[in-house]
Amino acid sequence: MPYASYLRLPGAGTRGRPSAWHYYQVGSLMLLDTASLYYRAFYGMPETVTAPDGTPVNAIRGLLDAIARLVRDHEPERLVACLDADWRPAFRTQAIPEYKQHRAEPDGSEQTPPGLAVQIPLITQVLIASGIAIAEHDGYEADDVIATLATRASQPVDVVTGDRDLFQLVDDKRQVRVLYTIKGLGKLDPVTEAEVAKKYDIPGDKYADFAVLRGDPSDGLPGVPGIGEKTAAALIRAFGDLDSLKKALDLGHGGFPPGTRKKLEAARRYLDIAPPVVATATDVPLDEGIDGTLPAVPPDAELLTEIGVELGLGSSLSRFRAVVTKS
Repeated sequence: MPYASYLRLPGAGTRGRPSAWHYYQVGSLMLLDTASLYYRAFYGMPETVTAPDGTPVNAIRGLLDAIARLVRDHEPERLVACLDADWRPAFRTQAIPEYKQHRAEPDGSEQTPPGLAVQIPLITQVLIASGIAIAEHDGYEADDVIATLATRASQPVDVVTGDRDLFQLVDDKRQVRVLYTIKGLGKLDPVTEAEVAKKYDIPGDKYADFAVLRGDPSDGLPGVPGIGEKTAAALIRAFGDLDSLKKALDLGHGGFPPGTRKKLEAARRYLDIAPPVVATATDVPLDEGIDGTLPAVPPDAELLTEIGVELGLGSSLSRFRAVVTKS
């Protein structure tokens, strides 16, 4: 059966910074880029952290510790764990076939370390048992789910991720920021429009346009050949946005940094097809009215205990339960 459109909830029939930042934290909607977090958890703890039967549980324990710390430090009112229902959506690969192709197995699945692959379904099981809302939709990545939920939110939003692609979502007026995992999961860097502007020397709301020009080899996005980060930033500063740059290019206007016009002309088709690939979709047809309060539904305390014993989650689960499920 194909995936349906939903924010998946357990029991629904399916398996800091203080002072100026405080208004972002208390009472916010916190959106977790779950895969980004469990990958960092996996690499942040040794695989020798195992269940009694030898199954690695380092990613599970690291993720539970991270979520407990996030909830304790930032006091979100709502929390949603967002997942990839499709890690290479058709609308992106049809435009740029190379999109994430270097990370694909022969069968089309994503390359995943065996020690992590065995933990991913267990992570979902723990989140469901804990009562945390899970959001996904067939044909979209977690980034798109996050963008959709952030766009339609009526409260401050914290997006927790190690993926700089989501810098495009920051919006100071709407109080949307990214809590960016710098190393592992122990330190988070709050990213706002001001931080984007400072780091990349571009308008804070133009990260996606900048990323189109610069490219991202980790996602198989080439960018404009010969245009690096500094030149991409100079182009965005000069023209304001990608649409204005393309219009100036097509009309033969000046204002281009030396040597860039020919490079841009050679990549003109790429400049048309790349923006919808780089930009997060904000119209994923998720169900309205799903409550992501903590917990979204009552946790299954008995099941959580059974899982904890079976997997040997110990103090990580205890801390997580005390903060997130209040059990």
